[in-house]
Amino acid sequence: MSLHFVALGDSTTVGVGDPLGGKEVSRTGAGALPGQGWRGWAALLAEALNSSQTVTFTNLASSGATAPQVAAGQLPSSGGDRVDLASLIVGVNDTMRSTFDPLQVRDCLHECAAELTRRGALLLTVRFHDHGLVFGLPAWLRRPLWRRLELVNAAYDDLYATYGGIRVDLADCPEVYSRQFWSIDRLHPGERGHRTLARVFADRLAGCGFPIAEPPSLECDAQSPPTPWGDAVWMLREGAPWVGRRARDLAPWAARMAVSEARTSLRKREPSAA
Repeated sequence: MSLHFVALGDSTTVGVGDPLGGKEVSRTGAGALPGQGWRGWAALLAEALNSSQTVTFTNLASSGATAPQVAAGQLPSSGGDRVDLASLIVGVNDTMRSTFDPLQVRDCLHECAAELTRRGALLLTVRFHDHGLVFGLPAWLRRPLWRRLELVNAAYDDLYATYGGIRVDLADCPEVYSRQFWSIDRLHPGERGHRTLARVFADRLAGCGFPIAEPPSLECDAQSPPTPWGDAVWMLREGAPWVGRRARDLAPWAARMAVSEARTSLRKREPSAA
């Protein structure tokens, strides 16, 4: 039995946060260092599937990808042949841009899902968790960012209702809010996070009748777990400059959201008229 697995998406599906060499890469969202590659949840899942059948795995994901970029670039690159399994996980990068358009995100996701299912694919998708809780963002910024993510989640809800497949709700996975789940940048899963995601998808696939002789192991390799000191060093060297670069794009929007949140809070505190 042979199976064709195609992975579309952004840096999480690239495998950023789970380096093959077992040593964390410090640069946010960057590719691997020379001589070093990424593994990630999709490759771990493909390996598990390959334990009981012949698997052809094509990972077309790219770091920083948005939904329009996946639809315009990655989908055509997947060819026109039959696909048995396809993952489609993208949308977080869209929410972090001032040009965020939830309708465009939804349309692009549907374009990809329609084509992949037409070619026979079972879709693997997610619902996103509240990233602001992981980062510990202040409420005035976390709430509007979460509303954007909820719009993306609504698009995935529609996708799931239309095309079915397997969907993992990350908010229902308690491990997601554990520091050990994440790489040093907290944007990408670390090795433990990638292994957990691969295991959840493998368990769901096994429940759908996919033969998996050896599910992805949850035992991590030599990669060191995150530490408070490591987090602090990364924030000074990499995190703060990255936030500064993103702020140039998102600052005007964030300022408007802060004012809106403050006004809403004041209205809720005002006593109702007699």
